[in-house]
Formats: sequence, structure tokens, C-alpha cells
Amino acid sequence: MSTSIQESGDREAQQIENGEGKPLLASQKVVGGKVTSSMISASFNFINSIIGSGIIGLPYSLNQSGLPLGLFLLVLVAFITDYSIILLIRGGNLSGTNSYQSLVRSTFGITGFLVLSLLQFLYPFIAMISYNIITGDTLTKVFQRLPGVGPGHILAERHFVIAVSTILFTLPLSLFRNISNLGKVSLLSMVLTVFILITVIIRAATLGPHIPPTENAWVFARWNAIQAVGVMSFAFICHHNSFMIYGSLKEQSLSNWSRVTHMSVGSAMIVSILFAVTGYATFTGYTQGDIFENYCGNDDLATFGRFCFGISIITTFPLECFVTREVVSNVFFKGSLNNHAHVAVTLLIVAACTALSLAYDCLGMVLVLNGVVSATPLIFIIPSACYLKLSTERWFQGENRIPCLILIAGVFVMTTGLIMAVMFPQDCSHGAEMFYCATSNLSISPTPLTELLFQNSTQNSR
Repeated sequence: MSTSIQESGDREAQQIENGEGKPLLASQKVVGGKVTSSMISASFNFINSIIGSGIIGLPYSLNQSGLPLGLFLLVLVAFITDYSIILLIRGGNLSGTNSYQSLVRSTFGITGFLVLSLLQFLYPFIAMISYNIITGDTLTKVFQRLPGVGPGHILAERHFVIAVSTILFTLPLSLFRNISNLGKVSLLSMVLTVFILITVIIRAATLGPHIPPTENAWVFARWNAIQAVGVMSFAFICHHNSFMIYGSLKEQSLSNWSRVTHMSVGSAMIVSILFAVTGYATFTGYTQGDIFENYCGNDDLATFGRFCFGISIITTFPLECFVTREVVSNVFFKGSLNNHAHVAVTLLIVAACTALSLAYDCLGMVLVLNGVVSATPLIFIIPSACYLKLSTERWFQGENRIPCLILIAGVFVMTTGLIMAVMFPQDCSHGAEMFYCATSNLSISPTPLTELLFQNSTQNSR
């Protein structure tokens, strides 16, 4: 049994790539039958795996934590991501393994492998729920800009849009057996992300000055900063394909891998900070889990941004489904699904995600839960625990000090964030036009009545 688990774990590492996308650049060279890439190519692939749909929730994370503290936490999460990615490869070298799954299997046995498999299933599964929520939120507003489509039209009904997009696009694409069939998705997703970032920056300059900041908009810190770390972790997780990209390097060494990681995470951090700050500065305490929920329905530039993001999400969904299906295959079917089982498992996964996204529509809470339950242990806890278990030094001595601190921080963020998410759920003003959209002139300050209508959606951020 252990042999089959080891083989399935290695096979999963070779097949599964991060849910944000598969490598963007074609590999540069084939050496001894093995595809290799340059450091620049590997870095670009890694940047693409980090910058994905999770970026849309970063302005909301600053709303939760406060701008100054939020920026500090964003940089800290980026540092921990950088450090833990390198730690994974160091752990692999110490244990003689070449995948995340085989590393955990060799370190913590079958129990560790099953826990990791559960987390690697939950992360993309919850992500797919969030993708459907985003599809329903964004495309309904895009359709309402079409002639003859009003608020009561069927194309403005989120349940209908989610169901149709699932049946016509995400389900057929998810039924592919080979992820290489989705090879162009990553390029499209990254190009669309650039358009989305440009949209947010332009609106920060043109719309932001007309929206009065909420009370204490620039306060240093807020009480629910721990939940913000969960959202940031969701945005930065990229550990699924670390071993794969490391294995693609022409010259595999820890120093080369460190340079690739620093370049990739650093670049992703700059883009994330720019997106988070411009998004939050525009709407301050009104910022929603899906930043496009803040833009007015008649904003054509925002409509273009919504369209780009909706298409990006639809094309990314199958990649996440591929990951969840492979986890199920490796755990329950010894890594092999026949045609009937392949279809059945895919239908079950997609149907479950669709049903949950139809029943629940608060994106912010979904991002928080996925961050604290799945992303935090995958980034903070497991890489540090594996390295500490394999290290010959004692805890809190020498090079083990930082992994110990990251491990403790991860346990704290996971437990505290989960408790806070359950006890203090965030309010959503889902689908509602913000008060500044109801005024004919955005330079006019909101009246007490219009602000009162949105008091529930902002009281937790004040």
C-alpha cells in the first residue's frame, strides 16, 4: 500500500499544477529526454502560478486589517511564502524525495499523506465555489449593460448564469483527461489579469476622489486582521508546483532555486500590493470581497474589467477541477480512473461546487475560510513541520528558528482565523448598488439616509 501511495504521490506531483494555471512558457530545452527550462522561464512560470484569481480579494483584506497593518501583513505573507517554498525543496533534498506528497509521506507516513491530500482537495474545491460566486456576480452585471437586459431579466439572475456557464463551459472543459489540453488558459488568464489591474488603477484615479472615505479609513489596524491573513494566504499559495518547476531547471541547485523564488515571489508581491492599495484606496471601508461589486453597474470600464475577470475565472475553473479529481484518484483509485469513473467523479465534484455556490453568495467569507483552513497549513505549517522533522538540529536553534516561528504563526492564524470566521461572519452587500452609484454626480456627498442603507456592510470595518 505504501508503495502505491508513494507512486501516486509522485505521479500527482508530475500531473497536478497550481490551480492558478499551468506553466506559461514553453520549456527551453530537452536534456536526456527530460524537459528543462531556463531560470527566466521558470521564474515567469512561477509568477503566473502565484498571480491569479486570489488577487481580487486583496483590497478586501486591507479593509479587514487596516491599510498600514495590512501592507505589513501582505509583505510578511510574501516573505513566508518565499521562505517556505525554499524550505520545501530543502526538505526534499534531505529526504531524497521529489514531490510535496512524497516529502510528507516520507516524513509523517500515511497519516501525513492523507492530511495533505485532504488539504489539497479542499483548497481547489473551495476555490471552485468562489469562482462560481464570482461568475454569478460579474457576468450578471455585464449582461445588464446589453440592450433590453434589465434587473428582472433572466440574464441578470445569478443562479441562471452560474448554471449555464457550468453546463456550457466549465463542465465540458473539466471533463478533459489531460491538463495539456488547457495549455493556453494560463496565457489568457495572465493577460486578462493585466487588464483587470489597469482597470482598478484607472478607477482609483478617476472614481476614488469622488467617494468619501469611511470613518477611520486609514486606521493602523483592525481587530479582524487575522482573517485578512487567510485571504492573503489564498492569494499567494503556489506550493503545488514547486517541485515540478524546480525539476524543470537546467541546473538544479538550491542557490538557483532561491533566485527563481525570490524573483517570482517578489514580482508577485509588487503586483499584489499595487492591486490591493489602489482597490482599497478607491472604496476604503466599503470594499467588498469581490472588488468589482463596488463599481457601479453603468461603469463601462468596470464592465470591461468584469468581463475579463469572468472569462478568466471560467477558464481557470477546470484547472482546479483537475487537481481535485487527481487527489480523489490517488487516494481512492490508486491513481487511475477509467472513463466511467472519470466522468462520474468529475460530475460529482462540479455538481457539489455548483450547488454550494448557488446556495451561498458571500465571496469574502469563502476567501477567508479557504485561506485559514487550506492555504495557511499548506504555506505555513506543513513545509516547516517537514523540515523540522528532517533536520538534525534542535528546535529554536540555528537554522530551525525561523521554521519554528512560521509553524507557530501558522497554527495561530489557522485556529484563530477559523474561530473568528465562525463567530464573527462578515456582512455582504451582495448585488446591491453602492450609494455613490445612485447619485447623478459622484462629487456629491452621500446623505445620511443613503449611508444608513449601507451601514450593515461597513460597520465591521469601521
